[in-house]
Amino acid sequence: MSTRAAVLAGLGGYLPPRTVTNEELSRRLDTSDEWIRKRTGIERRHVADQGVSTGDLAVEAGHRALKSAGGSDAVDMVIVATATPDQPVPATAPDVAARLGLGPAAAFDLQAGCSGFLYGLATASAALIAGHAERVLLIGAEVFSTVLNAADRTTAVIFGDGAAAVLLRAGTADEPGAVLAIDLGADGTGKDLITIPGGGARQRSTGQRPDPDAGYIHMRGKETFAHAVQRMEQSSRVVLGKVGWSADQVDHVVGHQANLRILHTLALQLGVGKQRVISHIQEAGNTSSASIPLALADAGARGRLHTGQRMLLTAFGAGLTWGSAVLTWPGLTPG
Repeated sequence: MSTRAAVLAGLGGYLPPRTVTNEELSRRLDTSDEWIRKRTGIERRHVADQGVSTGDLAVEAGHRALKSAGGSDAVDMVIVATATPDQPVPATAPDVAARLGLGPAAAFDLQAGCSGFLYGLATASAALIAGHAERVLLIGAEVFSTVLNAADRTTAVIFGDGAAAVLLRAGTADEPGAVLAIDLGADGTGKDLITIPGGGARQRSTGQRPDPDAGYIHMRGKETFAHAVQRMEQSSRVVLGKVGWSADQVDHVVGHQANLRILHTLALQLGVGKQRVISHIQEAGNTSSASIPLALADAGARGRLHTGQRMLLTAFGAGLTWGSAVLTWPGLTPG
């Protein structure tokens, strides 16, 4: 008898309609379309309209994932992975669950930076395997435009807004769509590499008026690049070892969409051809916790993913945090 496992049963992604191109950014920043493409691989990013929040994007992505899974509203748990919640208290997830009509489902936010989706996947999988839930809606959603300094070239060209969701159900490990293994890690000694220093208890406990710049995201790019490649490679090898797969046996690698050079460097170090790397960064930029499911939704809509294919997911984010997962692709159509 096969062991109980979390099985991917629905998928949906949503990007706000408004786009900001590299050319548009180059008119107000010391940069160019060529520089941005060469350094990041990004061509455009999507930005939410004024008054549109993370919760709004999460609801749309959740609707699409539920539709992809057959439209049922029988969900026991809702997890919203985000670094840009609607407010510090309460969490965004309960409101999202209510707006989706999911009744008294357990609902909570999860914050692990750009690794949020994989941390959420581990949490959802544990709940399903333990029998605490039969169906879990996991949503990665971000409105990073609200924490970007428009004059900071380091971050303003990279991040975008978006949301994507997966519906996971309890099943067995021999089914297409089963999550087979997960690896997670963190290193708090690197907490200063990616920060939004203002607004939390640390800053408020000082009693000092916050620097206006403290509300924006700050990132030390070169150091982050090196850590990202190293940690994702190590984590990928660990999770592949758990299921006895070699890198050659992986059909697609879906890394966090932070930088195309990071994705290609990771593929090179793992010994995986670039053609097996799923990339959506050209269209959406870095959407943090939404980036992996958005890339999956885009690849699925393009017909690039097929039932039974072996998938490696891996991410790195603020914290520092990282994680990887392996699964087989189910037969589903993204909503």
